[in-house]
Amino acid sequence: MIRLTRHKPQLKREKEEDLTDELHTPDEGAGSKSGVADGANDEPTEVTELADESVQKSSSDSETAAVTLATRPRLAVRRALVFVLLPVLVMLLAGGVGYLKWAKTVQRETQTARIESVQAATDSTIKILSYNPDTVDRDLDAAQDRLTGSFRDSYTELTHTVVIPGAKQKKIAAVATAPAAASISASPNRAVVMVFVNQTIVVGNGAPSSTASTVRVTMVRRDDRWLISDFTPI
Repeated sequence: MIRLTRHKPQLKREKEEDLTDELHTPDEGAGSKSGVADGANDEPTEVTELADESVQKSSSDSETAAVTLATRPRLAVRRALVFVLLPVLVMLLAGGVGYLKWAKTVQRETQTARIESVQAATDSTIKILSYNPDTVDRDLDAAQDRLTGSFRDSYTELTHTVVIPGAKQKKIAAVATAPAAASISASPNRAVVMVFVNQTIVVGNGAPSSTASTVRVTMVRRDDRWLISDFTPI
């Protein structure tokens, strides 16, 4: 007679072992779900990186635009300097050079006028105050050529009505000298000269008499000649 009861515990243990193995065996479905979850976790990371790149690119574009906008006013200023200020500076420099040249020319001409007018005033003063009774007409008529304007008219009238007749009648001779002369003012076409005059007069066979005087002589340039326009004793 065979007893089956002795095998029951063994069957029970086998069932327990199978149950234990099932509990410890990994679930493929769970693993699949975990993989999906991991994949889901990886996708947001990639999206974030793309978003960061987009933000950086946008920021870079904004900075470039800002630099461009900031550069435009500078370019405008440079163009203004080139096209507006530069011609003005060139004109100012040209004007300055022209003015300096003109001023230098005037200064040189004024200095020349000062020297020439003093010499002309000295020579002309001697001529209009000197004559000889035998040649008085020729002497004083020649002196008129050194005069101009109203003074020439007055001198001509005086010499022809008083001096020439008196010199011929009384045998009057006059000799003038100018020991000194100085320029008072001068410009290229006008000058004033102070002339110191000594005049010696001899009447007939009489003794000579001398007088000293100072004359303010105004000279003007006419056709490159210095002529007396005013003769005022001081």
